[in-house]
Amino acid sequence: MKILYAIQGTGNGHVSRAREIIPHLKKYGDVDLLVSGTQAEVDLDDEVKYRFHGFGFVFGEKGGVDFLKTWKQFNTAQFLSDVRKLPVKDYDLVINDFEPVCAWACKLKGKKNVALSHQSAFVSDKTPQLKGFHWGKIIMNHYAPTNAHVAFHFERYDDFINTPVIRSEIRNLNTENLGHYTVYLPAYSDEFIINQVKKFSNIKWQIFSKHSKNSYSTDNAEITPINNEKFQKSLASCEGLLTGGGFEGPAEALFLKKKVLAVPMKNQYEQQCNALAMENMGVPVIWNEREFAPKLQNWVQGDKIIEVNFPDETAQIIERLINTYGNKF
Repeated sequence: MKILYAIQGTGNGHVSRAREIIPHLKKYGDVDLLVSGTQAEVDLDDEVKYRFHGFGFVFGEKGGVDFLKTWKQFNTAQFLSDVRKLPVKDYDLVINDFEPVCAWACKLKGKKNVALSHQSAFVSDKTPQLKGFHWGKIIMNHYAPTNAHVAFHFERYDDFINTPVIRSEIRNLNTENLGHYTVYLPAYSDEFIINQVKKFSNIKWQIFSKHSKNSYSTDNAEITPINNEKFQKSLASCEGLLTGGGFEGPAEALFLKKKVLAVPMKNQYEQQCNALAMENMGVPVIWNEREFAPKLQNWVQGDKIIEVNFPDETAQIIERLINTYGNKF
């Protein structure tokens, strides 16, 4: 069986999950990889056959998406050219993790494909979502169209939704508590984060920055450019993780029994919904900057650990996907 696995490269979560999924897919056939997007710092171990610029958002420094930079970096002509040239009909099975080039190539060429993603969970009305009309939901529903869905979320809200894929390197970590806090807030500037955490002078903060190319220290904070190995080491030995409203990062921290404080990006529908789901689980959420200082203080002073059950079911999930859609799509 020839399998095409298309992966969103904006952010690290999609690529991190793919690193765990790819070895299982290889048991069922020849796997070609496609990655689009320019924002991920985590790499794949396997050769990538197709690399596209794609269409992904650019992180800002004020808590949200930098829409101006996002539109400036999007090349419409190149995107359409990539869609036209991608030979999706050469494959027996196309699997898509919220990747738009492959998704639109399939749609325009009449090739069915199956979503294997966190975003697929929002197809279900049972998944926690913001009430009312939101442009973000419209965009998410049409960004990478697929024909079937295998999804991941913090809980099994529906029968096609699975708990998170926790990669083996995280499952095998030896954890301890050295008292520091790990920070990953890519939509905020280093200066904003430093001004928030320096109020807690008796605590060390290890900040992983999307905006700095060099490591440096100031007050009680260490700032380091994103590095997968260093981040894992920091997470394994921290008291808690201060992070955005992503999916994989909070899931890994919860799995490691670390405290989590979530700060969803402004005007980012998926992160806002993720934060709502986390809040329903008992994870504290900072919804606006006015809440930052008091909620950060309450979180630091608290010791609440959210209990989760994220079993290792990746092999079974891929087996079911292949049995259901292999050679039929």
